[in-house]
Amino acid sequence: MSRRPTLLFVSLQFLFPLNAGGKIRTTQVLRGMKGGQFRIVLATPASPELLAQHAAELDSIADEVVWWPQAERSPAFRYTRLRYLLDPLPIPIRTDVDAAAAHVVSAALAKRPDVVVFDFLHAAVLAPANLSVPSVLFTHNVEAEVFRRHYAVAKNPLMRAIWKSQYRKMTAFESSSVRRFDRVVVVAERDKEQLASHCDAARIHVIPTGVDLDYFDFRESGKGRKVVFTGSMDWLANIDAMSYFMDEVWPLVIQSEPDARMVVVGRNPPQSLIARADARGYSWQFTGLVDDVRPHVEGACAFVIPLRVGGGTRLKVYEALAMGSPLVSTTIGVEGLPLTPGDHYLLADDAKGLAAQTVRLLREPDAGRALARRARDFVDANFSYVNAARVFEEACVEAMQAHGRHATASVA
Repeated sequence: MSRRPTLLFVSLQFLFPLNAGGKIRTTQVLRGMKGGQFRIVLATPASPELLAQHAAELDSIADEVVWWPQAERSPAFRYTRLRYLLDPLPIPIRTDVDAAAAHVVSAALAKRPDVVVFDFLHAAVLAPANLSVPSVLFTHNVEAEVFRRHYAVAKNPLMRAIWKSQYRKMTAFESSSVRRFDRVVVVAERDKEQLASHCDAARIHVIPTGVDLDYFDFRESGKGRKVVFTGSMDWLANIDAMSYFMDEVWPLVIQSEPDARMVVVGRNPPQSLIARADARGYSWQFTGLVDDVRPHVEGACAFVIPLRVGGGTRLKVYEALAMGSPLVSTTIGVEGLPLTPGDHYLLADDAKGLAAQTVRLLREPDAGRALARRARDFVDANFSYVNAARVFEEACVEAMQAHGRHATASVA
């Protein structure tokens, strides 16, 4: 029996629980690949307790796990990391520099895996200067675009200057990183178009979005007054979205529907945002970290995505549609997705429009359910995580085949 090639998969985050879109996408790909062409070795931050607690889940995505101690970050981390403002690397990349992680990755690479995958652009900071094995970068966003949009919406002159500087640094890091790898995997066609300015488009693969349609089963929206948003609330794009929705959209919603209530599902919501909702007497609930988003989404009349910055595939969109939640979104919230306004979701790009569409769903639950049913049918017909895993596997095989040619071209 021939040996299966080894795939080393480097993740800067422990993947369980599945409480963020990137974790969900990564685990779906790995689960779809497990038992296929590759023997999968997962390199990740962890602890003996986490490994024991999530042993069955880890076994579903990897054949072997190598790990380094998970770094503890204090509540003051968001402020202490500002000491890297003048560093050549953008702050989010610089704070992921980890000697213990680099040592584990280096040791795993010394065993000569047949291909190595670095998950998220941030993980590229752990890649050695000279990658001597076939390599893949799995990037879930065009990070420079996210930074550019933060710069565009910042109003404070100091924050605009900081975001502009960080945007330039992220552009430089992203550009140099994508050129280092034999293959780059992205999650949207528009991401490929943007990154193609940094490297040969033929080296960039787009994986289709995959949704676990059994897990996110369809449940009709209710006739209650609940509006929902889901997303990690320690991610700046989501904080901006909810601040905008609270300050500019929600007053218009409750002017028409005073008994409407808002549920924000996601880890680490800022205390300042919670306090602002309380001070205004808004009926807003912040769940914090949850093991399962489905009970909190179930019965919602509207699922809102008022994003003004961000990137990637917007995994929360497909999950919401799969669960039968009538969706209201900005253009950026569904950017790059093959969805049709009016057929699959309601579109609005300013505060008045977002409020009007949200109010419409609160007042017309039958219309919301019809919208949600069409959207679920579309997701059923087009999206499966197994398809995404097959495309990812093909990218890894191509990286192995192309490594020699890429190395020669890089030297030249």
